[in-house]
Amino acid sequence: MQKIAIIGSGIIGITLANYLDTTKYDITLFDEGNGQATKASAGIISPWLSKRRNKRWYRLAKDGAAFFQKLVTDMNISNDIYAQNGTILLRKNGLESLATLAEQRKRDAPEIGEIKLLSSNATTNKLPLLAPQESLYISGGARLDGLHYLDYMKKLAAQKQIHFISEKVTLEKENDHWQINTPNQQMSADRVVLAAGPNCKTLLEPLGYQVDLRPQKGQLIVFKTSQAQSVNWPVAMLDNEADLIPANNGQVIIGSTHENEEHWDLHPTTAAFEQLTTNSKDFLQFPESLLKNSFSYRVGTRAYTSDFAPFFGPLTEEPSLLVASGLGSSGLTTGPYIGYLLANYINEGTWPDTDYQKPLNTYIQK
Repeated sequence: MQKIAIIGSGIIGITLANYLDTTKYDITLFDEGNGQATKASAGIISPWLSKRRNKRWYRLAKDGAAFFQKLVTDMNISNDIYAQNGTILLRKNGLESLATLAEQRKRDAPEIGEIKLLSSNATTNKLPLLAPQESLYISGGARLDGLHYLDYMKKLAAQKQIHFISEKVTLEKENDHWQINTPNQQMSADRVVLAAGPNCKTLLEPLGYQVDLRPQKGQLIVFKTSQAQSVNWPVAMLDNEADLIPANNGQVIIGSTHENEEHWDLHPTTAAFEQLTTNSKDFLQFPESLLKNSFSYRVGTRAYTSDFAPFFGPLTEEPSLLVASGLGSSGLTTGPYIGYLLANYINEGTWPDTDYQKPLNTYIQK
């Protein structure tokens, strides 16, 4: 039985592990755990109206959003983790053109669902936290709680006899095998998948690779309210750098920051609180009522490339070494699908014929 080491048990690594064929492979997941982006995340699965010009990224994100229906069925994922309650988009101008774009993109993305311009009162009826204002509603939008997803998928993986090692690793090539070293043990593997976010750069550099990756700090604010109906509310994409994500048990999440200079610093900051709440106040009906609730932070480090696009696949020079990273802020949408595609490649040898990314050597060079 071949041995596979997956370094990084975030959204790509844990999804990949659960889709691998355990009758063929002995699978071990390595993850130190500190700063993991997915563990700190709660996000919106609604990529269809992005104005990003990268067509490859859009195809990946669109297909990633569509993949969730299969993922939910395959893994029996509950509504507490993934909920398709719709998305409300708020814009000071251009809602009609946004609705037109939605209709155009629905032609090859029926997952968008119902598309409806809402009056001010209808917006507040859909999501009572919002002040009366016109908006665009699409029913196919969803939310994913990254922390709960990881916890649940880790339990599934353990049931499949997948091993977990919570230690920092280094990687070496010895003849035809890979050597994974931790402070307390060594393991030999036939194949390695690096899905360690920005740490992929650190792991590949000793092997002679230059990697286009940078760490970016992201912070979310989680308010604990008495709004039990929050579990059924849609999410809201505000007309700035903040999103409003109603979640389970009265939680209301505002996020997230994009901090390029903080790198690996995982300390929550009052500056993040001020930024996120200030950006949200104009869109809330009673901002003081929300902000007076107790709150906590989620803080993680995500990986970005120079062109803000993810990459994944086997290295040309080392086909037994696969790398996946650079998800950025769209990781909850694209990450599970990338994990699934990598699993199909390992299980069946099949690779997607859809053009999802630039050549891997755009980001990783020997």
